[in-house]
Amino acid sequence: MGFLDKALGKTKEVLGENADKVGQAIDKAGDIIDQKTQGKYSGTVDKVQDAAKNYVDSNRTDKGDQPS
Repeated sequence: MGFLDKALGKTKEVLGENADKVGQAIDKAGDIIDQKTQGKYSGTVDKVQDAAKNYVDSNRTDKGDQPS
């Protein structure tokens, strides 16, 4: 296993273990972007936020706590 494979594995592990915190950070980042762009790209930002949160949710280690 190469360095990048190990890094990707560790990243997925951290995302999975901290999915709630990562989701909150995604929301906060989107809010900041909306504020700075005065909502001009809010539709696009929302789509990216949803995609990012779906990725994080798909890599959760505690699938039982996943929102329905």
